[in-house]
Amino acid sequence: MSEISKLDHNLIIKKIDTETVNLQITDNETLMSIVGQFDQNLKELAKHTSTNIFFRGNSITCKGSTENLNLFCEAIKFLINKYILTKTIEKEDILQSVKKNTEINDTNVKSFKQLIKTPRKSVIARSEKQSDYIRALKEKDIVMSLGPAGTGKSFLAVSVGVTLLMEKKIERVILSRPAVEAGEKLGFLPGDMKEKVDPYLRPLYDALYELFGTDKIDKKIETGEIEIAPLAFMRGRTLKNCFAILDEAQNATETQIKMFLTRIGENSKLVVNGDPSQIDLINKTQSGLIKSKNILKHIKEIEIIEFDHKDVVRHPLVSKIIRAYQKKSADDKN
Repeated sequence: MSEISKLDHNLIIKKIDTETVNLQITDNETLMSIVGQFDQNLKELAKHTSTNIFFRGNSITCKGSTENLNLFCEAIKFLINKYILTKTIEKEDILQSVKKNTEINDTNVKSFKQLIKTPRKSVIARSEKQSDYIRALKEKDIVMSLGPAGTGKSFLAVSVGVTLLMEKKIERVILSRPAVEAGEKLGFLPGDMKEKVDPYLRPLYDALYELFGTDKIDKKIETGEIEIAPLAFMRGRTLKNCFAILDEAQNATETQIKMFLTRIGENSKLVVNGDPSQIDLINKTQSGLIKSKNILKHIKEIEIIEFDHKDVVRHPLVSKIIRAYQKKSADDKN
């Protein structure tokens, strides 16, 4: 770490001695966002970097080992660049800033690959696989993503799809998933089609509302620009000028996934998401997700992204839980 260095004219780093470094963030707006309400962000950084941090005025003093001081300074650089790009600092960014040995932790602004700007927040890739996934969603006509919960499969697909809709590059976003719990026999449920399918699409709604706002999304649903359709109702259709997402595809059969993918029409993108470890079908061997991946992996126009526990961006405990279950499954097989 140099005696004094500057980053984007917002950060001055001065090494006081071998165990102390002083940082000055010259832009007050950036400073307050990084410090957080009641200094909460600094407290989180202190915990994750095993340092002692003191904040006064526009000056942050950090005490710790040389390795931990370097980690803290790199985290601050990461957060400054995140704020420059998106004008927000979120809890996930604090955790991301202290991750070691990941390409996404490069502090250069350009390292925030595949930025997605939505009306309410900007979304960045938080792992190399997420970066590959966003690129594929933008460039490929068909994308399949497999992996555990919390890796951003649905959230990122919704982000890209509705952004394309807002930019008028497509006419509709279609959200679909197999209604396994109802055995696809939705006629026995009360209400119209939207009311019948809504419970199964709650995670997608959560992403829509978080990124674009309730009023805007509800209007798009009313006009049909965002369409909710159970997988069983996709048969016989041709999907033109749209971005269609089949979520929870581990609960679809090989035949159903084939039916969905062969609906693709002019100027359309189709996304198939699923977690092979969470199959709800009575006969789990009927799941077509892995079978479809193996059948289609040699088609260059189709991109397949496989996430694992390292790509989980929810609470850090989620990754540990996933690893524990994976180990148990491996032990059982042995």
